[in-house]
Amino acid sequence: MSEQAPPRPLWRYRLARLVSRWGTRLLFRVRVEGLERLPPGPSILCFNHQNWMDPIFAIGALPLPPRTSFFGPQEEDMRVGLRNRFMRWLGLVVPFRPGRRGLAAAVRRVDELLASGERLGVFGEGRIHSGEAVLLPLEEGTAYMAIRCRVPIVPAAINGTSWLAFRRPVRLRFGEPIDPAALAGYEQAQAVADLTAEVGRAILALVSDFPDPSPSRWIGGRFTELFNDWPEGSRPPVPPRDAGG
Repeated sequence: MSEQAPPRPLWRYRLARLVSRWGTRLLFRVRVEGLERLPPGPSILCFNHQNWMDPIFAIGALPLPPRTSFFGPQEEDMRVGLRNRFMRWLGLVVPFRPGRRGLAAAVRRVDELLASGERLGVFGEGRIHSGEAVLLPLEEGTAYMAIRCRVPIVPAAINGTSWLAFRRPVRLRFGEPIDPAALAGYEQAQAVADLTAEVGRAILALVSDFPDPSPSRWIGGRFTELFNDWPEGSRPPVPPRDAGG
């Protein structure tokens, strides 16, 4: 972890937040809802995920303090590739290697960050998807970390990033925190499954009213797909609105 994502000074995060905040507001019509619901202390923000730009919108929207780091990506070497080196320089990520190698070290870093009062951002589906009102099944790691570290999960939604274009609307919406303490006394596997399902329902409710935009063309279309990594090899069709979750 010390090689993949060494600790960085706060001024680098402040710089990333400043550039993200003003850059996204210049290029898009950004609306943020529910910031007053964010807990003042450590928490895990669980987002849906449609585009490589999602963490940039999130960083620009979230208040400081505390600092927010993002769990992932899965990369063999964060020192390889322009985007990886940039994220490593800023100190925004808690990466691990493909095949979940290095995952134990990443979880220990999460423990340290949350214990110090910071936030953790997680894209709970574990991949990008197609469809503004769709949510793929969440992976259970978010719930596991929240229970392990005894911090609330904040359901969070980013809409409008499925197809990016100049001055198109992008909405970030934060829901009510979900406290894993309510599951105290449950067997751990059951607690993780129940918390995962509850967070999934909350995120799906946050995204359900956002319309699917028409595909972007020319520069917008190229920018949208610039760093998107589709497991299918290319963008899949938008599934029905009752899919996922």
